[in-house]
Amino acid sequence: ARPPHARWPGGARVALQFVLNYEEGGENCVLHGDAASEQFLSEIVGAAAYPDRHMSMEGIYEYGSRAGVWRILREFEKRGLPLTVFGVSMALQRHPELTRAFVELGHEIACHGWRWIHYQGIDEATEREHMRIGMQIIKDLTGELPLGWYTGRDSPNTRRLVVEHGGLLYDSDYYGDDLPFWTEVEVTGGEKKPHL
Repeated sequence: ARPPHARWPGGARVALQFVLNYEEGGENCVLHGDAASEQFLSEIVGAAAYPDRHMSMEGIYEYGSRAGVWRILREFEKRGLPLTVFGVSMALQRHPELTRAFVELGHEIACHGWRWIHYQGIDEATEREHMRIGMQIIKDLTGELPLGWYTGRDSPNTRRLVVEHGGLLYDSDYYGDDLPFWTEVEVTGGEKKPHL
């Protein structure tokens, strides 16, 4: 298949979106009241979920919020590049100075959910409520509702819930293409709505 011929602003031949996933502070952790520690997408290959503190895992997440993210921000600032932050709302709330820096530097904050947890087995009402909480926290922290969404650990209900929530221009929970595209989403009641 041939990709569509895009007409990018200014005659550009390519468009890139730089994204930073900010999850540090929203991951599974017994200190957050969770039953076990995080195990997903870690530098620890084959990490187990412990029903106790996982000091190595906590250290990895602590590094990201204390040092790693600031180094990345400085590099983007030095180069004058825009960044989309997929921000887990609980993480942004735990690190308000970082959230202020994202805003002051003019970066887009897209909602990455309230928690950095798997939604595959979570009931629809809870996922919907987590979506509402996540969006509200970002509005409270930044003064604006986010326009983008990315769960990352979504469920079969996620895209429909995003569309039903309303106000979001796009979601990034589909990995099957390298170009954005419109699709139709069937919402509760059977109506089909266009979604990017």
